[in-house]
Amino acid sequence: MILYCDTSALVKLYVEESGSSWVRQWVDACQVVGIAAIGYVETKAAFARAVHGGRVVRRRYRGIVADFEQDWSRYLVLEMSEQVIRQAGRLAEAHRLRAYDEVHLAAALHIRTRTAAEVNFLGFDEELNRAAGAEGLAVVPPPS
Repeated sequence: MILYCDTSALVKLYVEESGSSWVRQWVDACQVVGIAAIGYVETKAAFARAVHGGRVVRRRYRGIVADFEQDWSRYLVLEMSEQVIRQAGRLAEAHRLRAYDEVHLAAALHIRTRTAAEVNFLGFDEELNRAAGAEGLAVVPPPS
C-alpha cells in the first residue's frame, strides 16, 4: 500500500502534536510514503513556524530538520510536471480547494495512475479529504 501524506500529516511525523502517534502507525504500516515535491518547502516552513511560535525549541529543531532530510530520500516524491499542474487546475474547478491542496490531490492521483497501486490519502483537512474521496482515493479516517 502507498500512503500519500499531505503536508499536515507529514509534519506530524516530526513535530509532536495531536495525531502524531496515529500518523506514525499508518506510516509504519505502509510500504511506501508518497508526497508531492512541494511538500518539502511546506514542511520546512511548518518547522520554522513551529520554532518561531514556541512549539519547538531551537535545539530540537535541528534534530527535526536532520531527521526530515534523511527521510526525504525514502519517500516517493512526485515532481511537479506540467501534467500534474494541469490536473490540479482541473481539480480546482471541481473542488475549489486551496491551490496547494489541489496540487497534493493531483499528486496522489498521479501516483495512483503511475503505479496502479492502492493509494491511501492521509491529511487533516476535511475539505481536502472529502475531495480525495470523491476522486476515488481511499481516505484514511481521522483519529477518534
